[in-house]
Amino acid sequence: MGFYVNPSANSFADVLRNGKYVDKSELIAYMNSVLRTSDKLVASTRPRRFGKSFAAKMLAAYYSKGADSKALFENLKIAGMDGFEQHLNKYGVIFIDVASFISFADDIRDTLADIQSKVIRELMEEYPGCVRDKTKLLMEALMQVTAKTGNKFFVIIDEWNALFREVKDDEKLQESYMKFLRGMFKSPQTSEIFVGVYMTGILPIKKYGTQSALTDFWEFTMLNPGSLAPFIGFTEDEVKELCYTNHLDFEEVRRWYDGYRFDKIIKEEKPDGQGLERHNIVQHIYCPNSIMELVKNEEFGSYWTTTETYESLRDYIDLNYDGLRDALVDMLGGRRCRIDPQTFQNDMTSIKGRDDIFTLLVHLGYLAYDSGSEEVFIPNKEIRKEFVRALKESRRPELAKAVKIADELLAATLARDEKEVAKLIEAAHFAGTAPQNYNEEQALRYVVITAYLTSMDHYLRFEELASGRGYCDIFSFRGSAHRNRLC
Repeated sequence: MGFYVNPSANSFADVLRNGKYVDKSELIAYMNSVLRTSDKLVASTRPRRFGKSFAAKMLAAYYSKGADSKALFENLKIAGMDGFEQHLNKYGVIFIDVASFISFADDIRDTLADIQSKVIRELMEEYPGCVRDKTKLLMEALMQVTAKTGNKFFVIIDEWNALFREVKDDEKLQESYMKFLRGMFKSPQTSEIFVGVYMTGILPIKKYGTQSALTDFWEFTMLNPGSLAPFIGFTEDEVKELCYTNHLDFEEVRRWYDGYRFDKIIKEEKPDGQGLERHNIVQHIYCPNSIMELVKNEEFGSYWTTTETYESLRDYIDLNYDGLRDALVDMLGGRRCRIDPQTFQNDMTSIKGRDDIFTLLVHLGYLAYDSGSEEVFIPNKEIRKEFVRALKESRRPELAKAVKIADELLAATLARDEKEVAKLIEAAHFAGTAPQNYNEEQALRYVVITAYLTSMDHYLRFEELASGRGYCDIFSFRGSAHRNRLC
């Protein structure tokens, strides 16, 4: 039993011990279903504080032959599922937390060498006489162990892309790291050595051109989580249960923290029994950290600043690409923006346009993505507050000014100060409308919507609402219901 090779279940036991664990053990059932198959290489990426490390610790505790973890799982969902005992504590496990190795390295450029040398050292201790003394490559050491013992390994890599975040401009180190991963997981020996691989991080696997650098992996992302969507964060049913047991107003929780949504196709037998019919259902997902902080603190608020700082958001907002300003203002006003996410290279340095920025913000959790319409939007009140904060301190004065006008306009409207309202609407009209469209009805409608963009946290807004003989273009009223239910 070591830190990196065949670890104990202590880390997962600590997670369970706090008494507030939300059972995500069905992820194990999925991994069991792909073990030793062509689908065994799994990469699941999501934002910070969405439970990535908890999942990694759970899988290590379950598979590691260095653990005795049956008691930890006996009250979880996986215990009642097929294959539970068949795979429990049956495999050699390699657990690599890349962020941890970076933090311990004297020089970040030594991280890759440190990973290989420390894991190889533990392999020598766990499997004496199997690894030759001068072995420096981890894959070579694993091949030697498998050749001598017949053991295969389950590999867990947590924070796989941490090196890309920390050394954004060191292409040589990045390429060495990708070469290391390709040597492990894209070689003729991969199937001989590994029963399964679970790799997690914030960004999907780096692209070169239009192809992933590790094409054999099955990727589950914030753009397309597939069958792993329920494990991206907390489901709506899980949040309802937490609200019930902790006496929280679910509607208010939904208004603050809901908004990530993923489509799921289910097949059901037709009423006449003649075949199957397909139905699309929407799965609503919540950020686990925000919900658990709410439960702990018993206070609604933005807990995002403890995960991804708004300074990083501001840096991307400050990139001056065509259409960025209008799209941001539209989304703050409750609208959506259509994007093409395929051009994004899955790194933080190859940004070439507005769509790349918005795709990156989806992976960071600042925007939600609707795969059906290929649109992005601000998911909830918590994230909107982070956008407003970032815009107020933006180095782009036109964005900061738009937010300032919106704040002042709402205050003037509530104070019934018609002169101030007229002045601010005029300022917003001048700033947001081209001269040739200045007097058009739709242009004025757009101006009013964007001018009141910061009112979205406090008011429900309806457009084209029937009002007797005609329609009311924009109607807002204060309410506690969810501001933007999508389905």
